[in-house]
Amino acid sequence: MAQPQHFEALEKELRPLVEGFGLELDAVLSVKESGMKIVRVIVESPETGQGLDSELLAQVSRAVSPLVDQADPIDSEYYLEVSTPGAERELLEPRHWVKQIGRLASVKLRDGSRLCGRVTSADDKGAVLDVDAQTVRIEYAQMKKARARVEFGSEE
Repeated sequence: MAQPQHFEALEKELRPLVEGFGLELDAVLSVKESGMKIVRVIVESPETGQGLDSELLAQVSRAVSPLVDQADPIDSEYYLEVSTPGAERELLEPRHWVKQIGRLASVKLRDGSRLCGRVTSADDKGAVLDVDAQTVRIEYAQMKKARARVEFGSEE
């Protein structure tokens, strides 16, 4: 699968519009899925763990559509999709890690090893995880891939 293309200039243009809805703009990407080209505008709540309803996503979609059409980021036909990053989002930036504090994350390191633990803190250089009652600091440069993990069940 090809890597998504990021549209930083379009992100800068859309950011104030998305913030006007009380949301954060995570990314604007171009992906190809099942032969279809998609411009994906990923938005999220500034509140950790706060979901977004479909009506709000529809409002954002209607608002960003004319700006995306005007920017015309892809030479051919495409679909516009406004969505959230999802429950098991990839953790790509320090701000993603900060939102994950208190929650589970899995990390594949560049040396091939894997860790899964609860994020206890994060800064611009790396994150600290509680892995089997051991505190482990991992620098972002050591990470090959990291993902948020969903916990099932209830604490009693």
